[in-house]
Amino acid sequence: MATVGAPRRFCRCACFCTENLYVARYGLHVRFRGEQQLRRDYGPLEQEVERRRRLGQESAARKALIASSYHPARPEVYDSLQDAALAPEFLAVAEYSVSPGADLKGLLQRLETVSEEKRIYRVPVFTAPFCQALLEELEHFEQSDMPKGRPNTMNNYGVLLHELGLDEPLMTPLRERFLQPLMALLYPDCGGGRLDSHRAFVVKYAPGQDLELGCHYDNAELTLNVALGKVFTGGALYFGGLFQAPTALTEPLEVEHVVGQGVLHRGGQLHGARPLGTGERWNLVVWLRASAVRNRLCPMCCREPDLVDDEGFGDGFTREEPAMVNVCALT
Repeated sequence: MATVGAPRRFCRCACFCTENLYVARYGLHVRFRGEQQLRRDYGPLEQEVERRRRLGQESAARKALIASSYHPARPEVYDSLQDAALAPEFLAVAEYSVSPGADLKGLLQRLETVSEEKRIYRVPVFTAPFCQALLEELEHFEQSDMPKGRPNTMNNYGVLLHELGLDEPLMTPLRERFLQPLMALLYPDCGGGRLDSHRAFVVKYAPGQDLELGCHYDNAELTLNVALGKVFTGGALYFGGLFQAPTALTEPLEVEHVVGQGVLHRGGQLHGARPLGTGERWNLVVWLRASAVRNRLCPMCCREPDLVDDEGFGDGFTREEPAMVNVCALT
């Protein structure tokens, strides 16, 4: 007897248009409660509120146009994720994570522990040839006349991978086949074993463009940050405590980038990037989300989420799952 369910509808929390609005002029995240409060406290921020409200529909329109009109320079990047693109160390970690009897102690023997206290880890993720091919494709897209959605209001240069068509062949398999078993052992208390969506983007730092990134926390349960290249100095990541802690940045931990390697951390960990010294730095950032966790408490407003239907994975929230339908009863 077969049963089917309607496709899950992903949502965002309504706080996306009211909380944590970034004002570049002041380097602050602010709260929106109405136009009078906005003008009184922060000046003209209405444009950012309206931008966020239109974001889903505009992103879907860009994705459709890119799919119909863009000609890739490296079409092999769009093939389904192959083991050849992944570092041998990452494949070994993933294989161990699904093996019988796998546990945290055994996993940590196969990873670099950057900070036991902060639960920050590092592991090679992609091979050098794959990093090079992906960078060439991203640069080709940057130089094209296609419309481009930027990762967020803090990063002005970069690419949203779902708009480029890389979610289905690259990012979803990476999350489902490799990251979820790994994260289930590392972060079981953060939804590591129940990841069901993501937001993946590439950020670029270069002279005359973005040079650094202010302190923030991610709209994610867990984060993977992979250095893709190129040749650069500076730009180290720095980490404080969890955002709920009042002394979260008293003694920040600095972590240097290593091309091809990924840093794993909790989304709520305060972090930022030091100024770039020379060269160009490109990083792939994957926000990993578990609706089973965030449906109870939005990580951005710290309240029960007020759900708003959205495009694609939205912000990783889901409405109550629909009841299963008995196919036999319909025939």
